[in-house]
Amino acid sequence: MRESLFVKQNSAKWKTYEQMQSASPDELAERFIDITNDLAYAKTFYPKSKTTAYLNGIAAVLHQSIYKNKKVESNVFINFWKLELPGLFYTYRMPLLYAFLFFLISSLIGALSARYDDSFVRLIMGDSYVNMTNENIAKGDPFGVYKQQGEVMMFLMIAGNNIYVSLVMFVSGVFLSIGPVFYILKNGVMLGSFEYYFFSKGLGLESILVIWIHGTLEISAIIIAGGAGLVLGHGLLFPKTFTRLQAFQRSAKDGSKIALGILPIIVLAAIFESFITRHTEMPIWLSVSILASSAYFMIWYVIIYPLQLKRKQIIA
Repeated sequence: MRESLFVKQNSAKWKTYEQMQSASPDELAERFIDITNDLAYAKTFYPKSKTTAYLNGIAAVLHQSIYKNKKVESNVFINFWKLELPGLFYTYRMPLLYAFLFFLISSLIGALSARYDDSFVRLIMGDSYVNMTNENIAKGDPFGVYKQQGEVMMFLMIAGNNIYVSLVMFVSGVFLSIGPVFYILKNGVMLGSFEYYFFSKGLGLESILVIWIHGTLEISAIIIAGGAGLVLGHGLLFPKTFTRLQAFQRSAKDGSKIALGILPIIVLAAIFESFITRHTEMPIWLSVSILASSAYFMIWYVIIYPLQLKRKQIIA
């Protein structure tokens, strides 16, 4: 990008940052992160420019303001999940929305396919899984699969597998976003056929109360991982005013933060699946409470909270 265009796009923001000395600690921290990103870019492409010196001065002032304020959080990890990750959710809300819509549509396709083709569930889920589930249903314990292994070993296997799947979904975005779309569609079809199978057995409501105890967080993380993959591919497909390499570097950085940022959610979902889902006899009110809490948290953290930060101008 030409320096004049870089300055034109950001000058208004920089002038605002010059007057941020009396802002809240959280806001100062967020602005400091943003200005250092711009400074790093300027140092890379305009190392001897007045623009670089100007940005360095703003960064120094903000740094001093942060250092003098004892209330500011020094833990970069807290700041990441409190401000940076929600900011990325807002910035890339459209790729995340596309990922959700792809997943929703593919889930409907999976359910309809299972309805009109009796062999479809076996094709997707495998004969061994369907046969095992049929046996569990006959025994009166349709969700016995969650009780067959020890909690700790089950947690390690599920967490490892889900982290692997999510990272593959993200990295596959390098193939012009085709990879994430494929994995989103694949997982959506699996979920749709999986749920229809239980509904066809008269166990639809029970499956929701049991499986979605962990599924709410797990499926949300999968969708976000797919969105992160779309973000990765976005830089290659739509570089805008940047070179394709520059755009890819930016999208790779942001997509990586999103993909890594959801790892705690994936781990928490694995904890739920390994230690809680197996208790299929739990009261309905408890199951509904866990489901509702998980759903509210994901909606609030990914959608509502970023919007609140944007309205307060805490994020760019």
